[in-house]
Amino acid sequence: MICEIVTFDIAGLERDEVLALYEKTLARWRAWPGLIRKMYLYDEEGGRGGGIYLWESREAAQGAHDAEWCAMAERLYGSAPKFDFYEVPVVLENRD
Repeated sequence: MICEIVTFDIAGLERDEVLALYEKTLARWRAWPGLIRKMYLYDEEGGRGGGIYLWESREAAQGAHDAEWCAMAERLYGSAPKFDFYEVPVVLENRD
């Protein structure tokens, strides 16, 4: 599995605005091939937003966040996204 962390600057956007933008993307991600889980991020103090994605593969992650998606994200949030990828060799789930 691959963990992808995507972040972008959201300075100037209010929390409610960011959450409304996030909600507009839910349908897209619900059925995305290879996506296991997505968590949306919001950091008011740091002026950053983003998402943590758990993917079946790095190829699935990169296919979802292609040049078209990057351009859309920049228009939506006002800044270019940044990407970090990590292999996930072990997962601990504390909830049933």
